[in-house]
Amino acid sequence: MAGTLQLPLVDLSSSDRAATARSIRQACLEYGFFYLTNHGIGRDVFQQVFWESKKFFSLPLDEKMRLRRNEDHRGYTPPYDENLDPSSKSKGDLKESFYIGPAKGGRSMFDVNQWPSLDTLPLWRATMVSYYDKVMTIGKQLLSLIALALNLDEQFFELIGALNSPMAFVRLLHYPVGELWDEDHDNFGASAHSDYGMITLLATDGVPGLQICREKHRWPQLWEDVPHIDGAFIVNVGDMLERWTNCLFR
Repeated sequence: MAGTLQLPLVDLSSSDRAATARSIRQACLEYGFFYLTNHGIGRDVFQQVFWESKKFFSLPLDEKMRLRRNEDHRGYTPPYDENLDPSSKSKGDLKESFYIGPAKGGRSMFDVNQWPSLDTLPLWRATMVSYYDKVMTIGKQLLSLIALALNLDEQFFELIGALNSPMAFVRLLHYPVGELWDEDHDNFGASAHSDYGMITLLATDGVPGLQICREKHRWPQLWEDVPHIDGAFIVNVGDMLERWTNCLFR
């Protein structure tokens, strides 16, 4: 079963932070997701990021595999390498991805990210580093509003150290069409899952396919299409923050 879901809109630029926090709380309780608008990232930035991402995923597989994800979880992940649904009998998800994390890894004082050659993609690294910094700023602003939504001090997550050395990642995703789908009708681009971490800010390029199931224990499950809104992030609270807040208010 499927339907279309109209998620609430949260305006990050609103001067009434208390009202914005209440909107976030209501959206999380009723939907688990919301659109984030007026966050300060222009459409030209999104277009550049999507364009550079497309150029990387268009490279030959052997060239992408030279940047295969390392032990610090930076780099390229090929199709079938992940299966987000442990109950699935499929050979893996069809998507391919690329992880970009903080400049310093847990065991290194140096940048452990992997980058395509400047000769191949001269603007790629600068584009992704700039985007990473912009999204990090938005994420910190959003977490302060989530703290208010939980009736905590707005600096709570910063005070407990959650934002001092954040393990935040930009994850580029590509869902292939054609051969993989033709060969494997039972697989999904990304199978059913709950996001890990604290929050996810998802930027989409207008291609349909994203669905949300608001009641995962309901049967039959109702999966609803999420329409694209140009320039807006789709936000949801991840498992880590959900478990943490459940412990806090138990």
